[in-house]
Amino acid sequence: MPAKQLPYAAIKTIFERFRAAEPEPKGELEHTNAFTLLVAVALSAQATDKGVNKATRPLFEVVDTPQKMLALGEEGLIEHIRTIGLYRNKARNVMKLSRILVDEYGGEVPSSRAALQSLPGVGRKTANVVLNMWWGMPAQAVDTHIFRVANRTGIAPGKDTLAVERAIEDHVPAEFQRHAHHWLILHGRYVCTARKPRCDVCLLEEYCCKEGVA
Repeated sequence: MPAKQLPYAAIKTIFERFRAAEPEPKGELEHTNAFTLLVAVALSAQATDKGVNKATRPLFEVVDTPQKMLALGEEGLIEHIRTIGLYRNKARNVMKLSRILVDEYGGEVPSSRAALQSLPGVGRKTANVVLNMWWGMPAQAVDTHIFRVANRTGIAPGKDTLAVERAIEDHVPAEFQRHAHHWLILHGRYVCTARKPRCDVCLLEEYCCKEGVA
């Protein structure tokens, strides 16, 4: 079961510790502009950031706009990303979203959640990552790592990702909202792991219910 919701003072202390340890946390997906970020995040579903970066590094050297992506073509894109899971479906979606960006948005990536989510292969989490990383919007992209940490600690308990997203928005102090997503995801990825959490180096150990959600 998820932990109980932590009180405001405890949440503030937790994020003060995150900020002291890493004042400006960064996402690990490599990109050069809003379009390459959008593509990278779309490709990262059910894949690791490391694996996506390995595939997109040479891709983004030649393709950094939707127009160039269309010129490359679906088969050309597949040659770059075939090491990524579900690459054929992802390539199809990237080509479709590139066409929409050119035809409906003047080749620019839109900066609203609704517009982003209207693109093929772009769900709420992907849209929130782009909004947060590129435009600095305090959007909370809840993945398995954030879901786990939020529930284990009681920072933002919830039964599903949308409930956790809302809980982060409702309970985390405003001054920490912009970076909350990255602090939580990095903590879940490297410290509060699913099977063998590194409790000995955890900044938040006294707040953890130890069982939580794996």
